[in-house]
Amino acid sequence: MIQSEFRYAHHPEDVKKYTTEELRREFLIDDLFNEDKVKLVYSMYDRLIVGGIMPFSKALKLETIDDLKATHFLDRRELGIINIGGKGKITIDGEIYELGNKEALYVGKGSKDIIFEKVGHEQPYFYMNSAPAHHAYPTKKITKNEAEIVELGETKYANKRIINKLIVNSVLETCQLQMGMTELQVGSVWNTMPAHTHSRRMEAYFYFDLEEGQTVSHFMGEPHETRHIFMKNNQAVLSPEWSIHSGVGTSHYTFIWGMAGENMDYGDMDGIKTNELK
Repeated sequence: MIQSEFRYAHHPEDVKKYTTEELRREFLIDDLFNEDKVKLVYSMYDRLIVGGIMPFSKALKLETIDDLKATHFLDRRELGIINIGGKGKITIDGEIYELGNKEALYVGKGSKDIIFEKVGHEQPYFYMNSAPAHHAYPTKKITKNEAEIVELGETKYANKRIINKLIVNSVLETCQLQMGMTELQVGSVWNTMPAHTHSRRMEAYFYFDLEEGQTVSHFMGEPHETRHIFMKNNQAVLSPEWSIHSGVGTSHYTFIWGMAGENMDYGDMDGIKTNELK
């Protein structure tokens, strides 16, 4: 079963006026994982689709949705998947790929039959991003050993973290989709601080590995007009091109970042000094 919804883009002047409820309704994505369901959110921000797939008692097929006006989901799209649960498998047009915890799969444009399943008694949780594509690049599995890994931050600033670049142009070719995973170390809670913006690509953040009863405050908005959204484990948030995207947790956590847009250069961004945020 597929559940899908559609989200519009927003002008920053409008977002300044949003209440907490309105902000959460427009940008927060919760309830991503439900037994034997595919949940998809189609965003007008670079037409990124954010989704969660949880095959529990049966295999689940990624079918097209009305908003795509396409015969198959990937007729004009590419797809990135990261498994945050137990071992699972994904069958792409008859070829099987097994994904363990924190392993990724890139699926190229034109793939037709995409099926998600459990392996044994383990429960996989497949988090996915999809963006429009102009070219068919090969499907490829990426493990953490194949990722480009960068260690950033300092203990004294509570932001020591490991960035795993999984689906990026330094690891494999894609049209525009970029995905990776940032793991905060024990005792560190801040991500993407100092903050930045990048007007030629949007992002979606998915927070997980958060202890029961803890929370992450995700910061967004223009640098001089920030807003925050308190988030629970296994929730995602959309980040417009004009917005910062940063967070702080009441304990350490992991998050997946996904990007779409014309800018493929990971380091091309406009930094904001921490003491200049408002």
